[in-house]
Order: sequence, then structure tokens, then C-alpha cells
Amino acid sequence: MTTEKDKVRVLVAQFPLESHSRGVFTVIGMLRDAGMEVIYLGNSLPERIVDSALQEDVDVVGISTLTGGELVLGGKVMRLAEEKGVKEGVAFLMGGIFPPEDEPKLREMGFDGLFPPGSTKEEITKCILETVAAKRNS
Repeated sequence: MTTEKDKVRVLVAQFPLESHSRGVFTVIGMLRDAGMEVIYLGNSLPERIVDSALQEDVDVVGISTLTGGELVLGGKVMRLAEEKGVKEGVAFLMGGIFPPEDEPKLREMGFDGLFPPGSTKEEITKCILETVAAKRNS
């Protein structure tokens, strides 16, 4: 039986200027169906994303991107997360449309999971559960 303490808390945001939300709402529904608590910020700057992660005491930050900027804005999220002491204890994920050649750079920045179009519920939830378990046990 899952207790409230065990429940995975996920903060989901989109970078500014994102106007397509079908994918992010689909993922939010999948995460809720998997028993996770989801907090949706909508369009947010990196500062708000990291500050909200701290305030909400989340296990995961998931960012949806479709219009570019994943390297610049993703890099800023990860720098702020490190400065504020959040990076080690929180899983950072990115999903959406980004060039495959950006994936190694995003992983180098510290993103724990990357999900291009076609990623399945099983892939996403497995990554979240495994990453959160590893971070909670470290």
C-alpha cells in the first residue's frame, strides 16, 4: 500500500511561449493514472520552475518543450537547481520535440530522462520510479 509519504510528487511545466499543450496534458493524465501527484505550472521561466520545485517539495520536475530553447532554458534550469541545492535530490525530465543531437548535451546538463514523441507511459513511469527510488536511497 502506498502512503502519502511514498507518493511521487511531480512538478510539470512548459517553457515560455509554448502554445501546444495536448502532449503535456496527456502525460499529466498518465502520471496521475500511475498514482503520482502532479502539480502543473503551465508556462514558466526557469526561476519559477526551480523555486516551485523547492516550495512544493517535489520528487520530479518534468518540462515539456516543443518550440526550441531546450538547451538554453534547460541549462538555466539545471544551473539554478544546482545553485539552490535541488539538483541531487530531484529527478529532472524533459519531453517533447527536440533534436536527437541535443540529447547528449541535455543528459550532460543533468536531465535524468528524455522523452521524444512516441515515448510510452511505461517508459516514462519506469524512468520516474527508478530515478526517484535511486535519489531517495542516496
